[in-house]
Amino acid sequence: SEPSVKRLFASGRFTIERLVQICNLLGYTVAELSREALSESHRLSTLTERQERELISDHKLLLIAVCALNHWAPDEIVALYKLSMPECIKYLLKLDKLHIINLLPGNRIRINVARDFDWLPFGPIRQYFKQKGIGEFLHSDFIDSDESMTFLHGMFTDHALVQIQDELRKLRLKFAELHEASLSAPMNKRHGHGFLLAMRSWEPVEFAKLRR
Repeated sequence: SEPSVKRLFASGRFTIERLVQICNLLGYTVAELSREALSESHRLSTLTERQERELISDHKLLLIAVCALNHWAPDEIVALYKLSMPECIKYLLKLDKLHIINLLPGNRIRINVARDFDWLPFGPIRQYFKQKGIGEFLHSDFIDSDESMTFLHGMFTDHALVQIQDELRKLRLKFAELHEASLSAPMNKRHGHGFLLAMRSWEPVEFAKLRR
């Protein structure tokens, strides 16, 4: 547990032998763990337009990319979707070639994108979502216990707007943190949720028509 790890560090009893034991439990070598730590600072915050275009060129590739970025293992992907293991590995190797992931020995997946990763503002993925995804996402009454939809409107000073944007960034980071914290739970205890955050200067068209 996290408290146990903190106690080990605080006591100064976290030995190399203990580190090797933990690495073995996780299926890592110490060398792989070291490379993982070094790579953390070089992870991608966005993809290139070519990478995004490659992803949307094949819906199976996009599916496996989304699963991989959500920390699914190959056997979990194959268990839920109509894909064979060789087919899944073929697509994972393609993602490896695109530098989105690294496919490690034992078909383990290391993600090469940062926790605050985002799609390109005007890129192929966002265009794909606008055309095919956003309508499906909003096609709900949002009344179930695990659903929520709120629309607010307000008028802000520039200073207040900066504060709101800062709070939205914090909320997005919290979303990512809770997602990572949930990864230790079994797959059947985790459920995919979409989270749409949008904010812009806006006035309904019918209101704007009445302006002097």
